[in-house]
Amino acid sequence: MKKQYFGTDGIRGEVGQFPIVPEFMTRLGYAAGMVLSRDAKPGQRCKVLIGKDTRISGYLLEAALEAGFAAAGVDVMLCGPMPTPGVAYLTKALRLSAGVVISASHNPYQDNGIKFFSANGDKLDDDFEFAIEAELAKPMGCVSAQDLGKAFRLDDAAGRYIEFCKSTFPGDLNLKKLKLVVDCANGAAYHTAPNVFHELGAEVVSIGVTPDGRNINDGCGATAPDALIAKVKAEKADLGIALDGDADRLQMVDATGRLFNGDELLYVLAKDRLDRGQKIGGAVGTLMTNLAVENAIKDLGIGFERANVGDRYVLELLKQKGWIIGGEGSGHLLCLDQHSTGDGTIAALQVLAAMSQNKKSLAQLLEKVSIFPQVLLNVKFKPGYDWKSDEKLKQQIAKVEADLKDIGRVLIRESGTEPLLRVMVETKDAKVAMTAAKSIADLVPTV
Repeated sequence: MKKQYFGTDGIRGEVGQFPIVPEFMTRLGYAAGMVLSRDAKPGQRCKVLIGKDTRISGYLLEAALEAGFAAAGVDVMLCGPMPTPGVAYLTKALRLSAGVVISASHNPYQDNGIKFFSANGDKLDDDFEFAIEAELAKPMGCVSAQDLGKAFRLDDAAGRYIEFCKSTFPGDLNLKKLKLVVDCANGAAYHTAPNVFHELGAEVVSIGVTPDGRNINDGCGATAPDALIAKVKAEKADLGIALDGDADRLQMVDATGRLFNGDELLYVLAKDRLDRGQKIGGAVGTLMTNLAVENAIKDLGIGFERANVGDRYVLELLKQKGWIIGGEGSGHLLCLDQHSTGDGTIAALQVLAAMSQNKKSLAQLLEKVSIFPQVLLNVKFKPGYDWKSDEKLKQQIAKVEADLKDIGRVLIRESGTEPLLRVMVETKDAKVAMTAAKSIADLVPTV
């Protein structure tokens, strides 16, 4: 059964366009509140935490959600701008029924969305989302006046989260003598991440820390690292750290301006755990994880598995395997020995700890990993076209795979939101990858 509203990472869309409108958000809060209340223990009053990033629409959606929860008899705690992983942490630490994040992550400010976390700080599963959608199909009601929910402000949310982040860094290490540039994307971490690194001893130069409601992810942050690269060079800093709008993604830059993405940092995290004697079993990447990283992780003598694209699926596979390290190239990195969800600030601290303990730079830690060039072509196909039934296309894919053998791979994915076929070829030679990708893409009937 397909969900009507929830995608792979909550509900997301353009503000003012259904479902990102006040009426639906009120109904969503009510529906979620009713599901939580139904599952609560007898006599237990539900309480949820609502956090948001810095989009101007956050005020609107926060008020609408609050009203819906109150109508369902659920108390609400408001923490204001807070990284998505910060909401997950606080939800668990405060023993709340659920956490709600108002954010569209790396998207521009015109978009917004809603994510839910369980009492354990995990993203809520499909069953809960199906239950909310079933409740949304019913008319909205309201509990009696004596049972209405109340709202409270959590004033020390940022301080609590900052201390939690610092607690994940080894107590015998510090960041003294390091000069870091921290780019917060004018997003939710603008008032948390710089303090974390500063309080651990680093000299911090902050950029992307002046949100105005409209400049989130605008030419800054993990999805636009050029600003960070330029600032690292200008400041002659040791490293740069880039987060995205809700601070669950991480990209890093060294003093030379070299950018390190999530795939490379995943290898660093896995190897560091092994160097410290942890039994981690293996690491989880995604269908898009670079083949060179997969090979390098396997060379460490541990397993490697690929999940569907999306940190939610990485987390699901980690739990199935009983492993603790996973991530994707976009910068979602999970260290389940430190947090229940992906956290850009905490992932950066784990990388910095690995560098400190090994007394090596990022480039030195990755000297055995030579990233393969990836060519990705997006082909808009004619309506009704079924690529899985196209024999010529399948034969060409098989031919390219045979030619690449163990030195590359092919990945074909259909977009879930538009008529696009994504053709990705990865091998050691960029020209070979482009030629191979085009040989496949050219067989797709286009509009």
